[in-house]
Amino acid sequence: MSVEEKLKWYFDVDRNKMPAKFLICKRIACDSEISDLEEKNLWEIHEKLSENFKKTWREIKEGELDLNEMEKPKVSYLDVKIELSKKILRNCRFCERRCGVDRRKERGFCGSKEKTYVSSYFLHFGEEPPLIPSGTIFFSGCNFKCVYCQNWEISQFPDNGFLTTAKDLSLIEENLRKSGARNINFVGGNPDQHLHTILESLKYLNVNVPVLWNNNAYSSEETMKILLDVVDIWLPDFKYGNDECAFRLSSVKNYTSFVQRNIKTMCENEDPLIIRHLVLPNHFECCTRRVLEWISKNCKNCLVNVMRQYRPEYLVLERIEKFKEISRVLTRDEIEKAYELASKLKLDFKEVS
Repeated sequence: MSVEEKLKWYFDVDRNKMPAKFLICKRIACDSEISDLEEKNLWEIHEKLSENFKKTWREIKEGELDLNEMEKPKVSYLDVKIELSKKILRNCRFCERRCGVDRRKERGFCGSKEKTYVSSYFLHFGEEPPLIPSGTIFFSGCNFKCVYCQNWEISQFPDNGFLTTAKDLSLIEENLRKSGARNINFVGGNPDQHLHTILESLKYLNVNVPVLWNNNAYSSEETMKILLDVVDIWLPDFKYGNDECAFRLSSVKNYTSFVQRNIKTMCENEDPLIIRHLVLPNHFECCTRRVLEWISKNCKNCLVNVMRQYRPEYLVLERIEKFKEISRVLTRDEIEKAYELASKLKLDFKEVS
C-alpha cells in the first residue's frame, strides 16, 4: 500500500472530503442526562454510542450519509467523553502510571493539576512530510522522565507557558487551521494528561481539521477508549524494546506491554498511523531491532519513521558517566544499520522520514 492509501482517512479530512471524527461525535445523540451519572454508568452509555459512531462513520465514508443532514443533539457522544475525562481526572488514570490523585486538588506524577498550560503553538514544518504544515500545540508537563529529553524545559516544568481554557484552546485550533495547518497536532511534553481540556475544546471547534495525537503511547485503556473515535491520525513514539531500558532512561514500568497494547489497538481500529522510533546510540539490539521487528509482525499497514535526530541533552549532559552509552550522537554505521533493518522488514520509513 502507498502512503496515500495508508493515510487515506487523514488525507480525506485534511482536504475536506470527509468530516473529522470529533465532528461526527458531536452529531451522535445521547438520550440520557449525564451530569450526575457515576463513571460506571457513563462507560455503559459510551459503549453503546461507540457502536452508533462506528455505523455512522462507515456510512459517511461510503457516501451513504451526509453529516450536515444529521441533527445536532442536546447531549452528544463527545459530551459523554468529556464527562468521562472529568471523572477520570478526580482519580487520575489518563496514563498507565495510574497515580490516582484528585487533580482538582493536587498534582499528578506528570506534574499537572486540573488546569492546562500550553508552552507554545505554531505551524510546524519539521514533522513528517504528509503532516506539514502541522498546527502543533505543545502542552507542558509529562508522565515520562526521559534523561535525554530534548524538550525538557516543557516536559519537566508543568506550569511552563500560559494558562489556557477549553474555549481559548479552540480558538488556537481554529486559527491554526485557517492559517494553513493540515492537522491539529496535540503534543508536549505529553497531551494525555490534558485530555479533559482538549476534548472540551473540540466541543467549541467548528472547523473541519484532522486531530493528530502525538504522544508516548503510554495511555491508559480508558484514555484509549475515549480517543479512538476522536483521533484521525496517530503519531506515537515507540522508544524501547525492553522494560529495563525504559525504566533506566525514562523511569517507566511495564513499558513494552502497555505501548504494544496501545499501538496494536490503533492498528486494529484501522486508523492512519505513523510510528516514530528514535534510534539511540548503543541500543540497536536491545531496542531498535526489537521495536522494528515487533512492528513488522503486528502493524502491517502503518508507516514508520526511523529517526536519527538523537543528541545528548538534559540529564545525560549532567551525568555523563552514568549514561555514558548515550552521551554522544549516532554514528553513520548505527543509523545505516537501523535503515537497513527497516528496509529488510519492508517498513515504509523512507517515505515519511
